[in-house]
Amino acid sequence: MALALGMTVRQLLTQTSSLELCEWRAFYKLEPFGDLVADQRHGIGQALAANLQRDAKRRPEPYVPEDFIPWHEQHRHLAKRTDGKLLSDPKAQSALIKSLFRKKS
Repeated sequence: MALALGMTVRQLLTQTSSLELCEWRAFYKLEPFGDLVADQRHGIGQALAANLQRDAKRRPEPYVPEDFIPWHEQHRHLAKRTDGKLLSDPKAQSALIKSLFRKKS
């Protein structure tokens, strides 16, 4: 059975057997799918593209997929630094954004 978009949990449970749900779960363990996997796949492609253009002298370490996945744990410091606030001065906002992309010492 193909799961239709917009299907409720109740519809899923009335139209799908326990065995089939277990099969889907087993399949997901072998071949994960969904938005999280799509984000990771996108990060891999972006890291590849960035590394092809990377100046090894200016940035010796290669980019990794996590650099391009905004929800990844390594980016949590960004929310702490900005507190999610929009600055009133456009130049200060621009400087803040640029500082977020600088390598930390």
